Amino acid sequence: MSGQIEAKLAELGITLPEPVAPVANYVPSVTAGGVLYVSGQVSIGPEGPITGRLDAGDEAALAQAVGAARTCGINLIAQVKAATGDLDRVKRVVKLTGFVNSAPDFTQQPVVVNGCSDLMVAVFGEAGRHARSAVGVAALPLGVMVEVEGIFEIA
Repeated sequence: MSGQIEAKLAELGITLPEPVAPVANYVPSVTAGGVLYVSGQVSIGPEGPITGRLDAGDEAALAQAVGAARTCGINLIAQVKAATGDLDRVKRVVKLTGFVNSAPDFTQQPVVVNGCSDLMVAVFGEAGRHARSAVGVAALPLGVMVEVEGIFEIA
């Protein structure tokens, strides 16, 4: 099924990957009362995991992490499509929570998670504007740079 959101993805040059299967005892998403909760999606792209820990002042790693957060956003959208069958069912991106693999001196987690937030607005327009948290953590699965979970209102 192809609709407005899929056309927007094509316009942006984005091809959704196959959704990643859970690696532990959880499900990729749960729908409750018109709200879709999508489990955290790590920064795994076509070339594999985007790994690393961010240190203050490392501008090259910061730029890579913003791209890693965008990759998490693409993976979130792939899970939404798998759960709903039609991305046009998304009425609103409600909230994103981003986790950034950070050294204690790194404080630019909001800049990193903008990679995902900016994608949501580019894809869903005003419905992509959302509440958000961006936090630094000592480690993430597979050593990835970023993980983002999402809450979506669906029709």
